[in-house]
Amino acid sequence: MVQYVSPPLDLSFAALSDATRRGIIDQLGRGDASITSLADKFQMTLTGMKKHVQVLERAGLVVTQKVGRVRTCKLGKRGLNAEAEWIEAHRKLFEARFEALDEIIGEMTQEGSDEPAS
Repeated sequence: MVQYVSPPLDLSFAALSDATRRGIIDQLGRGDASITSLADKFQMTLTGMKKHVQVLERAGLVVTQKVGRVRTCKLGKRGLNAEAEWIEAHRKLFEARFEALDEIIGEMTQEGSDEPAS
């Protein structure tokens, strides 16, 4: 079995597969936030929020910095360019296949309408 290995993409897509983590990314897009404020916003425990942030941090989507007792989160610098390119390449593949299917259906429809009624 062939396995396609792309750890950065795997980590990103795994991190983004969770609605809470996507919400965290949206929230951090508006500005930096402490783990405490994120936990309050999403009505979850600090421990739960820390786990979500760690997943995002491993994927490089979020960076944290601890100053005193406060750990502040912000968006990572790497962005989602590689993920967007992967999605676009596969979107084009699916689009081409659907266009080919449309052509086949059109030909079959045309052939069916060309046959005389019995």
